[in-house]
Amino acid sequence: MLKLNTIQARPGATQKRKRLGRGSGSGLGPTAGKGDKGQLARSGGSVRPGFEGGQMPLYRRIPKRGFKNPGRRTVAIVNVGDLNRLLGSKGGVVSLETLAEAKAIKGAFDRLAVLGTGDVSGKWTVRGHRVSESARAKIENAGGSVEILAIPGPIARPKKVAKA
Repeated sequence: MLKLNTIQARPGATQKRKRLGRGSGSGLGPTAGKGDKGQLARSGGSVRPGFEGGQMPLYRRIPKRGFKNPGRRTVAIVNVGDLNRLLGSKGGVVSLETLAEAKAIKGAFDRLAVLGTGDVSGKWTVRGHRVSESARAKIENAGGSVEILAIPGPIARPKKVAKA
């Protein structure tokens, strides 16, 4: 019978910790496995990642291309044919929040666009920032409705005040 006082780790599951600098008989004696002298034997002695000994490092030798806009907006694109598969065929509300809860979209998105590929079988209330004409027609023919949300404006940044 299993008792709390008889529980043990499986053989090989745990190892004794390495005790450094405890005499030459231990195998990790005077230099504690760090060799003799040099930068790596010192306290805090290591170089930063990517350091190549003073040679021009690879990340500076390679040309840089392109531009990543920090203020970019990301759009989640969903087809009406995917709604039944992603959220079930009973109908309901389709928005960025419900798609994220259903794990239908991964990542952070600012806007939702609904496109018209596929067929609609449920009564959906679609709340999106952009809905194509064919998607709107299919949703409304199935008894659903479409709400167009206002596109969020630019991020408000404090303006510099001119000194008089």
